[in-house]
Amino acid sequence: MLSPLAQAPAPALLIRAQSDEHAVLAWLSEHADRPHTLSGYRKESERFLLWLGTRQQNLASLKREDVHDYQRFLAQPGNNWVGPSRPRSHPEWKPFAGPLSPSSIRHALTILAALYRYLGDAGYLSGNPFALVKSRRSKQDSLPFERFLDAGAWQAVHQALAQLPEATAKERAHAARTRWLITLLYLTGARRSEVAGAVMGDIFSRRSRHWWRIHGKGGVLAEVPLNSELMDALASYRLSLGLGGSIHPAEATPLVCRLSTLKPLGDKAIYLICKEVFRRAEACCHDEESRLSLRKASCHWLRHTSASHQLDAGVSLLMVSQNLRHASIQTTRRYLHSEHDARHEASKLHAFNSTTEE
Repeated sequence: MLSPLAQAPAPALLIRAQSDEHAVLAWLSEHADRPHTLSGYRKESERFLLWLGTRQQNLASLKREDVHDYQRFLAQPGNNWVGPSRPRSHPEWKPFAGPLSPSSIRHALTILAALYRYLGDAGYLSGNPFALVKSRRSKQDSLPFERFLDAGAWQAVHQALAQLPEATAKERAHAARTRWLITLLYLTGARRSEVAGAVMGDIFSRRSRHWWRIHGKGGVLAEVPLNSELMDALASYRLSLGLGGSIHPAEATPLVCRLSTLKPLGDKAIYLICKEVFRRAEACCHDEESRLSLRKASCHWLRHTSASHQLDAGVSLLMVSQNLRHASIQTTRRYLHSEHDARHEASKLHAFNSTTEE
C-alpha cells in the first residue's frame, strides 16, 4: 500500500510522439478510414496548434483560462488569420474564411476535447482542460436556423444555371458539370463529402429502379433512390464526358469529374462550385430576403432545401428521414415547415377583439 507521500507512477506513453505535432498526427491517423472526419479534425487541430504557437505555448501548458481565450479568438480571429478560401498549399492560404458561428465554435471545442482525451489516454498529456468547459446554449441558439432556399432563391438558382456561359469548350464542360452537381445534391440531399467519394459504379438497378449506394457519414453504408429526372441528368452529364449511356457495375468513373479528366472532383471544389452558383443566383434575384439567404448559402443548404421541398411535396417524414440518413426522425422534423404554417394559421382563431354570444 502506498504511503501518503508516495507518488503514483507516471502513466506509460502508448504512442511514439516526440513533439505535439507528432502526437496530433498519431491521433489523426486513428481516423484515416474516414476521410471527411479526418479533414475536419485536421483543420481544427492545425488552427489550434498555430494559435498555441503565437502564444509560445504547447499542448501540455493549456489551462482552462486559455480555452476561454481560444473561444473568444474563434469568434473574432483577426484580419491576419482570415482570407478567401484557398488550397492549403497556396501562398495566400489563411486558416479562417471568417469568424466562426457559436455552433461552429462548439464543434471545434468538441473536436479538441476529443484530441486531449485521446492524448490523455495515451499518456502524453495529464489533463483535459476542454472537458471543464460546460456547453451553454442561449435560447436564441436553440431555435431552429432556417438554412434552406425559399421559392425566390430557388428560382434564382434555376435562372443562374440556365445562364451559365457556354462560349468555349471549357465553359460548356463546366456548365454541364455544374448543372449535374446541383441536380445531384438537390434531388438526393447528399453531403458534398459523399459526392466527392462516389463513383458511377455505386449506382445500380434493382427491379428496374435505380439506387445509389452511398458511403455516408461515419462510414455507414446506405441506399438512396434515384428518380428518372436524376437519371436523365446523369445521362446528359455522361454524354458531355464522352461516355456511353449505360453504367458498368464496376465502373470507377467518379460521379463528378474534374474538367478535361476523369479524375474525382474534390470536396473543396464542390463547395466552391456551389458558392459560385449562389453568387450568380444572387445577382439575378430581386427579393432582398432571398438575396440574403443566397449570400449566406453553402452547398449543405441544398441538403436542407431538399428535405424541406420533399416534405412540402408530400413525401412522408419517415421516407425523407431515410433518404437523408438522419439518425433521428426529429432531425428531419425541423424541415417540416407545414407544421409551422398550420400553427400560424391556427393562431388566427384566437383573437383579443373577438365577439362572443352569451
